[in-house]
Amino acid sequence: MRHSRPEQEITMDFNDITKKAQAFLADDKVADALKSEKAEEISDKLLDGVAGAAQKATGSKFDDKIEGARKQADKAVGNE
Repeated sequence: MRHSRPEQEITMDFNDITKKAQAFLADDKVADALKSEKAEEISDKLLDGVAGAAQKATGSKFDDKIEGARKQADKAVGNE
């Protein structure tokens, strides 16, 4: 039997993940490493997979938020 999680709990988890990612990306050494072509290629594949999994897990209820987070993360990683 599958248990559904309240929308508020999912949103809180998503916000926590977002804050942790922002803190990680704020580190200068991490920022430098993430501005390469290889990082761009890998990040695009990873972000597409994570966004797809998140959309599936949430029944597409948060597609706009997921896509917005994906775009923000993509801006921070790689060189494009």
